[in-house]
Amino acid sequence: MEKIASFTVNHNHLTQGIYTSRKDGDIVTYDLRFRRPNREAVLSNAALHTIEHLMATVLRNGCLKDKVIYFGPMGCRTGFYLLLRGAKPADAIRVTVEALKSVSEWDGEIPGAAEAECGNYKEHDLIAAKKEAAAMADILKNWTENDLVYRS
Repeated sequence: MEKIASFTVNHNHLTQGIYTSRKDGDIVTYDLRFRRPNREAVLSNAALHTIEHLMATVLRNGCLKDKVIYFGPMGCRTGFYLLLRGAKPADAIRVTVEALKSVSEWDGEIPGAAEAECGNYKEHDLIAAKKEAAAMADILKNWTENDLVYRS
Protein backbone atom coordinates (compact mmCIF):
# COMPACT_ATOMS: atom_id res chain seq x y z
CA MET A 1 0.00 0.00 0.00
CA GLU A 2 1.05 3.58 -0.57
CA LYS A 3 1.79 5.76 2.42
CA ILE A 4 -0.80 8.42 3.08
CA ALA A 5 0.40 12.00 2.70
CA SER A 6 0.66 12.80 6.42
CA PHE A 7 3.02 9.86 6.97
CA THR A 8 5.44 11.18 4.35
CA VAL A 9 6.11 14.36 6.36
CA ASN A 10 9.27 14.09 8.43
CA HIS A 11 7.90 14.58 11.94
CA ASN A 12 11.43 15.07 13.30
CA HIS A 13 11.44 18.53 11.70
CA LEU A 14 7.91 19.69 12.51
CA THR A 15 7.55 22.75 14.66
CA GLN A 16 4.51 24.54 15.99
CA GLY A 17 2.62 26.40 13.30
CA ILE A 18 0.10 25.99 10.52
CA TYR A 19 1.06 24.16 7.35
CA THR A 20 -0.57 23.12 4.10
CA SER A 21 -0.85 19.36 4.50
CA ARG A 22 -2.53 18.49 1.21
CA LYS A 23 -4.74 19.77 -1.59
CA ASP A 24 -7.63 17.79 -3.02
CA GLY A 25 -9.23 19.85 -5.76
CA ASP A 26 -10.54 22.97 -4.07
CA ILE A 27 -10.26 21.48 -0.55
CA VAL A 28 -7.08 22.28 1.38
CA THR A 29 -6.12 20.42 4.55
CA TYR A 30 -4.17 22.53 7.02
CA ASP A 31 -2.00 21.00 9.73
CA LEU A 32 -2.39 23.15 12.84
CA ARG A 33 0.53 21.87 14.91
CA PHE A 34 0.43 22.79 18.61
CA ARG A 35 3.34 20.54 19.64
CA ARG A 36 6.62 19.35 18.17
CA PRO A 37 6.01 15.63 17.62
CA ASN A 38 7.97 13.24 19.81
CA ARG A 39 9.76 16.16 21.49
CA GLU A 40 7.11 17.76 23.68
CA ALA A 41 4.29 16.49 25.83
CA VAL A 42 1.13 16.05 23.78
CA LEU A 43 -2.04 18.03 24.44
CA SER A 44 -4.13 16.64 27.27
CA ASN A 45 -7.27 14.85 26.11
CA ALA A 46 -9.46 17.32 27.98
CA ALA A 47 -7.79 20.42 26.48
CA LEU A 48 -7.76 18.85 23.00
CA HIS A 49 -11.45 18.03 23.30
CA THR A 50 -12.38 21.52 24.43
CA ILE A 51 -10.29 23.19 21.72
CA GLU A 52 -12.04 20.99 19.17
CA HIS A 53 -15.51 22.04 20.37
CA LEU A 54 -14.65 25.74 20.57
CA MET A 55 -12.63 26.06 17.36
CA ALA A 56 -15.20 24.11 15.34
CA THR A 57 -17.97 26.34 16.70
CA VAL A 58 -16.09 29.60 16.13
CA LEU A 59 -14.93 28.64 12.63
CA ARG A 60 -18.38 27.43 11.57
CA ASN A 61 -19.89 30.71 12.73
CA GLY A 62 -17.20 32.96 11.27
CA CYS A 63 -16.68 34.77 8.00
CA LEU A 64 -15.53 31.59 6.21
CA LYS A 65 -18.27 29.38 7.68
CA ASP A 66 -19.42 28.24 4.23
CA LYS A 67 -15.86 27.14 3.40
CA VAL A 68 -15.25 25.05 6.56
CA ILE A 69 -15.39 21.34 5.81
CA TYR A 70 -13.90 19.98 9.04
CA PHE A 71 -11.93 20.89 12.15
CA GLY A 72 -10.73 18.07 14.38
CA PRO A 73 -7.87 16.61 16.38
CA MET A 74 -4.96 14.49 15.24
CA GLY A 75 -4.81 11.09 16.84
CA CYS A 76 -1.27 11.80 18.03
CA ARG A 77 -2.62 14.76 20.06
CA THR A 78 -0.03 17.20 18.71
CA GLY A 79 -2.52 19.32 16.80
CA PHE A 80 -5.56 19.55 14.57
CA TYR A 81 -6.63 19.37 10.95
CA LEU A 82 -8.60 22.18 9.36
CA LEU A 83 -10.17 21.51 5.97
CA LEU A 84 -11.36 24.48 3.94
CA ARG A 85 -12.94 24.62 0.50
CA GLY A 86 -12.03 27.49 -1.80
CA ALA A 87 -10.39 29.70 0.82
CA LYS A 88 -7.29 31.75 0.13
CA PRO A 89 -4.24 30.71 2.19
CA ALA A 90 -3.97 34.16 3.77
CA ASP A 91 -7.62 33.94 4.82
CA ALA A 92 -7.03 30.48 6.32
CA ILE A 93 -4.24 31.88 8.47
CA ARG A 94 -6.26 34.93 9.46
CA VAL A 95 -9.40 33.02 10.50
CA THR A 96 -7.32 30.47 12.38
CA VAL A 97 -5.59 33.16 14.42
CA GLU A 98 -8.91 34.94 15.03
CA ALA A 99 -10.53 31.69 16.15
CA LEU A 100 -7.63 30.89 18.46
CA LYS A 101 -7.94 34.34 20.02
CA SER A 102 -11.68 33.78 20.49
CA VAL A 103 -10.98 30.47 22.21
CA SER A 104 -8.33 32.07 24.42
CA GLU A 105 -10.89 34.63 25.59
CA TRP A 106 -13.88 32.27 25.81
CA ASP A 107 -16.18 33.08 28.69
CA GLY A 108 -19.13 30.81 29.13
CA GLU A 109 -20.32 27.32 28.45
CA ILE A 110 -18.46 25.00 26.10
CA PRO A 111 -20.70 24.49 23.05
CA GLY A 112 -21.87 20.95 22.53
CA ALA A 113 -20.60 19.76 25.90
CA ALA A 114 -23.88 18.45 27.29
CA GLU A 115 -24.44 14.72 27.66
CA ALA A 116 -27.00 14.64 24.84
CA GLU A 117 -24.60 16.47 22.50
CA CYS A 118 -21.22 14.85 23.14
CA GLY A 119 -19.92 11.32 23.42
CA ASN A 120 -17.45 12.25 26.17
CA TYR A 121 -19.07 15.30 27.74
CA LYS A 122 -17.29 14.95 31.10
CA GLU A 123 -13.78 15.34 29.67
CA HIS A 124 -13.25 19.04 29.04
CA ASP A 125 -10.76 21.59 30.37
CA LEU A 126 -11.62 25.17 29.45
CA ILE A 127 -8.74 26.70 31.42
CA ALA A 128 -6.14 24.54 29.63
CA ALA A 129 -7.82 25.06 26.25
CA LYS A 130 -7.70 28.83 26.66
CA LYS A 131 -4.03 28.70 27.61
CA GLU A 132 -3.15 26.46 24.65
CA ALA A 133 -5.11 28.64 22.22
CA ALA A 134 -3.44 31.83 23.48
CA ALA A 135 0.02 30.30 23.05
CA MET A 136 -0.79 29.12 19.54
CA ALA A 137 -2.28 32.48 18.52
CA ASP A 138 0.96 34.10 19.65
CA ILE A 139 3.03 31.69 17.53
CA LEU A 140 0.90 32.41 14.46
CA LYS A 141 0.52 36.18 14.88
CA ASN A 142 3.10 36.95 12.15
CA TRP A 143 2.57 33.80 10.05
CA THR A 144 2.45 34.34 6.30
CA GLU A 145 1.62 32.23 3.27
CA ASN A 146 5.35 31.51 2.88
CA ASP A 147 5.31 29.87 6.32
CA LEU A 148 2.63 27.35 5.28
CA VAL A 149 5.26 25.05 3.73
CA TYR A 150 6.63 22.22 5.85
CA ARG A 151 10.28 22.79 6.77
CA SER A 152 12.78 20.07 5.97
